[in-house]
Amino acid sequence: MMNNTMRTQCKLKKGDRITGKWNANEYTVIKELGYGANGVVYLVESKNQPFALKLSDNGTSIISEMNTLKSFSKVHGSAIGPYFLEADDFQRQGSTLPFYVMEYIKGEGLLEFIEKKGAAWIGVLMLQLLTSLVELHKHGWVFGDLKPENLIVSMPAYRIRCVDVGGTTAIGRAIKEFTEFFDRGYWGLGSRKADPSYDLFAVAMIMINAVYPTRFFKKGEGYMQLKERIIQKQVLKPYRKMLEKALLGKYTSAEEMRQDLITILSQPSNQPIPKTQKVQKAQSTKQVSRLQQKTRQKKKGRFLETFVLVAIISLLYALYMYDQLL
Repeated sequence: MMNNTMRTQCKLKKGDRITGKWNANEYTVIKELGYGANGVVYLVESKNQPFALKLSDNGTSIISEMNTLKSFSKVHGSAIGPYFLEADDFQRQGSTLPFYVMEYIKGEGLLEFIEKKGAAWIGVLMLQLLTSLVELHKHGWVFGDLKPENLIVSMPAYRIRCVDVGGTTAIGRAIKEFTEFFDRGYWGLGSRKADPSYDLFAVAMIMINAVYPTRFFKKGEGYMQLKERIIQKQVLKPYRKMLEKALLGKYTSAEEMRQDLITILSQPSNQPIPKTQKVQKAQSTKQVSRLQQKTRQKKKGRFLETFVLVAIISLLYALYMYDQLL
C-alpha cells in the first residue's frame, strides 16, 4: 500500500493540470482510477483524447513499469496490456514526480462483468487470458500480480485486458508484487519464483474468485481447502481437473492449460448460452410472437375492410338499378 506522504504528494483533483517538465505536454485530470504501492493512476485528457497517467515518487518503479509496457508492445498477437505513450516529470509542491502516460482501456471490471453477464463467460474470458499469457511467457515474462482488480473486459469487443503491469517479472526472478489470495506461496503450493506455473495458479484462483466473490482465508491444508471449494460449486464442475492441475503446478506452459480449456469448452454440455444471448433469444421470440400477432390482426382487419367495401358497393349498385327500373 502506498505511504501517506506519497499519497498526499500524488493527490490531484478533477480539473488539475499535469504539464511535463521536458516534453511540455499537458494533461487535465478527469478522475482517479486507482492507487497502490507505487503510485496513483488517473484518467486524464489531452487534445480531446482520454489516457491513463500514473504518477509516483518512485523513479525506479516507474522506469521498470515503462520498460514492461514497451516490452508488451513487442509481444506479437498480445494486447493484454495498455500501449505506452510517453514519460516525463511533474513538478509539484517543490518536488519532482515522475509519471508515464498509457492507453486508457475503457471497460468493466472482470468480476463485475461476470456477475452481470453470467458464469458462462468465465471460460471464454480465461481462454483469452491464457492466449495472451502464452505469448507473454514466450518472451520471458511472468505477469506476477495477476488478479481481477488488474483485469478489465474492454467494450464493445468483450476482450480481457490488463490495466496494471506493476507486478510483471522476468522469468527466474523473485515475484515483485503479489496478492495473497492469488499467490501460491500463501496457499503452500509453491515458491514465489517467477515461472509460467505461477501465473497459471493465479488463473485458477481467478476462476474460483469469480464464483466466490467474497474471498476466503487459508485454513489448514491449502490444496484440500481449495479442492473442497471447487467441488461445492456446480459451475466449476467442468473445469475441476484443469483447476486442480493448475493449483498443483502440473502445467509446464500456458499452452497446455489453454488446450485443456479449449477441450472443455468444445463439449456441448459445457456451452451454456451466456445470459446476454438468453435475453436476446427471449426478446427475439417475443418480437416474433408480436409480429405474428400483428400480422394476424392486419389480415383480419384487411378481410373486414374488404367485406365492408364489397357490401357498400353492392348496396350502391342495387340502389342504382332500382332507380333505372323506376
